[in-house]
Amino acid sequence: MIAIFPHTQKKESKHLAIGIREYLVSRGATVVAEDDIAESIGATSLSKINETEIEFFLSMGGDGTILGLVHKYAHLNPAIIGINLGHLGFMADVPVSEIYPSLQDLIQGHYTIDERITLHGELPNKEESFAVNDFVIHRGKNPSLVEMAIHVGSVHLNTFVADGIIVSTPNGSTAYSLAAGGPILTPNLTDAIVLTPISPHTISNRPIVLNADDEIEVQYLSPNKPLEVSADGITHNELHTGDVLKINRSDKIFRLVNLARHDYFSTLRTKLGWAGKLR
Repeated sequence: MIAIFPHTQKKESKHLAIGIREYLVSRGATVVAEDDIAESIGATSLSKINETEIEFFLSMGGDGTILGLVHKYAHLNPAIIGINLGHLGFMADVPVSEIYPSLQDLIQGHYTIDERITLHGELPNKEESFAVNDFVIHRGKNPSLVEMAIHVGSVHLNTFVADGIIVSTPNGSTAYSLAAGGPILTPNLTDAIVLTPISPHTISNRPIVLNADDEIEVQYLSPNKPLEVSADGITHNELHTGDVLKINRSDKIFRLVNLARHDYFSTLRTKLGWAGKLR
């Protein structure tokens, strides 16, 4: 069973969804969609099926669309295939021109499933969240740099004076962390996360790669306005002076379809505009 999620803000998305549904059904697949779009594309409504029987999510949009689906359907764990309708994505890596060859690969079993780590966060009020890409702790409404003490396990790593801190999975290392100067980690790494300071006051404060099994504690020290804490830019909370945010590896696994015709390094070269040629 395959669930299709067209991007409602993109005009071509619905038309493509109808063609995809027809293609998949003609090859024996059951296709479902969210109730508000299902009838218009000829798919079965999600409310009429057992959601746990869904094997694949077919996301139509970009990387942000995939992240939104993972958070909205956090109680499910299907493998996700992303059709990119905008800029080339690292997760949504199937271009419109290759939709049907890619679907043929999917139907014929010419794929693998990448299982990528996610992060778990806990605030002092016991509110919990998870992140596929990253937790971002940012100065928010504070007009100047803020002070944060970072512990790894029970050991003090550093006290940063910065705009904030990013704690990223390998999957998210090409997102905000990269823009802030962090390293690229290949997404199949299962034992690594990266901590990247955002505009640190001291230039010797550099990103650091840590063991994914380490618990990271971020304590807000400045007597100022609350910090903003976001998970994948989707869930948002506050960290008040003296509060500690605990981040560690989550039990949840992010599952992404890896088609034989696409590879991560090709996407990386294209996305980052690398010009080196094989001689």
